[in-house]
Amino acid sequence: MSEGNGNGALTAKDFKTDQEVRWCPGCGDYAILASVQTVMPELGIPREKIVFISGIGCAARFPYYMQTYGMHSIHGRAPAIATGLSTSRPDLSVWVATGDGDALSIGGNHLIHALRRNVNLKILLFNNQIYGLTKGQYSPTSELGKVTKSTPMGSLDWPFNPLSVAIGAEADFVARAIDTDRKHLTEVLRAAAAHRGAAFVEIYQNCNIFNDGAFDYVRDDEANRIYLEHGKPIRFGADGEKGVRLLPDGSAEVVQVADVGEDALMVHDAHHKQPSQAFALSRLTNATAGAVPVGVFRDVQRPVYDELMAEQLDRAVEAKGEGDLETLLHSGDTWVIS
Repeated sequence: MSEGNGNGALTAKDFKTDQEVRWCPGCGDYAILASVQTVMPELGIPREKIVFISGIGCAARFPYYMQTYGMHSIHGRAPAIATGLSTSRPDLSVWVATGDGDALSIGGNHLIHALRRNVNLKILLFNNQIYGLTKGQYSPTSELGKVTKSTPMGSLDWPFNPLSVAIGAEADFVARAIDTDRKHLTEVLRAAAAHRGAAFVEIYQNCNIFNDGAFDYVRDDEANRIYLEHGKPIRFGADGEKGVRLLPDGSAEVVQVADVGEDALMVHDAHHKQPSQAFALSRLTNATAGAVPVGVFRDVQRPVYDELMAEQLDRAVEAKGEGDLETLLHSGDTWVIS
């Protein structure tokens, strides 16, 4: 791949391909693509060292539009394929682009294990609360009672909360952003890229064809966004009149600052060792709080799977001798069949 714009520095344009971007006009994926292409040059990584892997669905078109290496894989298996690549090629920056249906339905198992293992991956989950590419069936994040082609009388399934799932799976980096808030989305992507280990980012993405307006309450009204800033009391609203405080049972609630005082508010700690505070924040939804937190919920460090595996291989080489496959195969319990 050719590098840069003549002076050796990559730009967003260098990450655009010659492929026609084929999403529906007005789709939120366009804004996400532009934000990712903006962040990529900042990483200082050559394009041949970056890989985007996707499963199926509208989000799965992403690798075609990134001038990097990429793979359009199979339904739900992107985290598993990305795990193999990341562990075998630790020199690469591996990203997964997936949707709520792809990642949380058939792919749910692969997703949670990639997170709990802390594989060095960046997982971007485009959540539009619908199956878009297959024409509007309900998804694992669709609300209870959702009427679609596959649920004409309303869905009976209780929806997943993607952030709660990720935090419950011991993810070390968990964040949420909105497709239309490009500045904030770019900031979140920068933080995810800087994290060593598994980074999970849920992005509210509008499907204007099959689920238009699902997130209008937070996309159109900034007062309903609870921006999380590490080390600062959690306040929001048009004039910061609302806040979040922790209750004795460990849950979080929205309060009026004038009623409780700022000292009673929760101070956001993205680096808290335990996931309890991040989980409590993830439970604040439009239905429960009339607002939604966005930003980095959790950002902690623990051993990375790729590095642990490399260390184990090094120890095996030291113990058995480099390249001594015969000794390794005949170690432990073996049987001879005659």
